Amino acid sequence: MGNRLFQEARRSVEMAKNSTGSGQHDSIERAKNALNSAYANSTLAEQAQLREMRNELDQLV
Repeated sequence: MGNRLFQEARRSVEMAKNSTGSGQHDSIERAKNALNSAYANSTLAEQAQLREMRNELDQLV
């Protein structure tokens, strides 16, 4: 089944990357919150992926 919070974080990051205009800032903030929530309950491999996703978000700003 996998880590539900990790899966939600991945979906949130994809939504933020695909959003445009005034809604992009809110999407990015939601994705960052999802990443933070997922991080504590993730394996080391998932944490590495979450850090990569965070870097992708940081490049959008």
